[in-house]
Amino acid sequence: MASASRPSLLQVQPPRYGNLITVLSIDGGGIRGIIPGVLLTYLESQLQHLDGEDARIADYFDVISGTSTGGLITAMLAAPDENNRPLFAAKDIVPFYLDNCPKIFPQSRGLCATVTDLVKVLIGPKYDGKYLHKLIRSIVGDKRLSQTLTNVIIPTFDIKTLLPVIFSTYQVASYPVKNAKLSDICIGTSAAPTYFPAHYFENHQQGETNKFNLIDGGVAANNPALVAITEVTKQIMRKNPDFSEVQPLELYERFLLITLGTGSNKSELRYSAKMASKWGILSWLYDDGSSPLVNSYNEASSDMVAYHNCAIFEALQSENNYLRIDDDTLTGDLSSVDKATKENLENLVEVGEQLLKKQVSRMNLDTGLYEPVENGGTNEEALQRFAKVLSDEKKYRESKSPRPKAK
Repeated sequence: MASASRPSLLQVQPPRYGNLITVLSIDGGGIRGIIPGVLLTYLESQLQHLDGEDARIADYFDVISGTSTGGLITAMLAAPDENNRPLFAAKDIVPFYLDNCPKIFPQSRGLCATVTDLVKVLIGPKYDGKYLHKLIRSIVGDKRLSQTLTNVIIPTFDIKTLLPVIFSTYQVASYPVKNAKLSDICIGTSAAPTYFPAHYFENHQQGETNKFNLIDGGVAANNPALVAITEVTKQIMRKNPDFSEVQPLELYERFLLITLGTGSNKSELRYSAKMASKWGILSWLYDDGSSPLVNSYNEASSDMVAYHNCAIFEALQSENNYLRIDDDTLTGDLSSVDKATKENLENLVEVGEQLLKKQVSRMNLDTGLYEPVENGGTNEEALQRFAKVLSDEKKYRESKSPRPKAK
């Protein structure tokens, strides 16, 4: 059976009328969501330069995927306001983080701060999540997954069934119980173990009820780019009419993928086998203000997806349609997911701005490290180029599609 399309609110004409399938992916990373916030601000400014000040990210991407803090950004960019336009412009993301992160991640102070944080981790989550939950609900209200202005994909993980739960607008028609409130989805995908409490909710749709016991989507896919690609692939397999002109064997050649990392620390030795061989459960859960266990699975998850995508796009000679922007040289507090001091948050803004000026990098498939791409230009220049491609694709689809442009 063909999957149903979603023509009512979508801002993007479907891929069947175009040349590309456009995907934006945003990693998890706590306060480091500021970094993709800076990059998205620049990308949207370039789209506005080409198409006018009302242009928004959601007008150009067939899919926006995000995990944890990236899931929250996804909702901000794709959920509708009262005028059926995105709740947030990209330029509003960084101020949002600067204003709210100190309240989401209140810092322990005084001589006993480290001991206080350790005790919190031992007896429960480091943060109670009350401010975050209230904030998310105030932003998206009762809006549901099916109401987003473009297709969104937000991974979570169910701690009861030990299975990933992918909240995808593509699945709403076939699995109505997945049509949950965006607030519950965002709270669930952000429920990082040791940092925030797990999130339980029930969803009632069309006479069915499903119970969710969710923790951070980073357990399943901290870099959700591959999840997004898989969801699109399923639509082609299931004959979704929005993809009727796309052939399975040419799929990767038609993807345009921008995937934004939140930074990591691979430039200095943080842990070693000698250190870890002596660790018990406490050390794995808490060391120098963070969790080595959580850091390890987040980094491994992100890098494995980047490894796969880099190899596939290179093998199909489609590198020009693939852009991964990340910074693996963060040090000290910059690599923390929750060091929400005013100074550190402002430094993360600077990291994002400096990242725009850095040369485009790609993962070395042998070492796993990012290396500059010869003649690749800067990330700023790459985003300019991608903005032009996105603008041209949008105009081409609108010229071919019988569907009226979204207002």
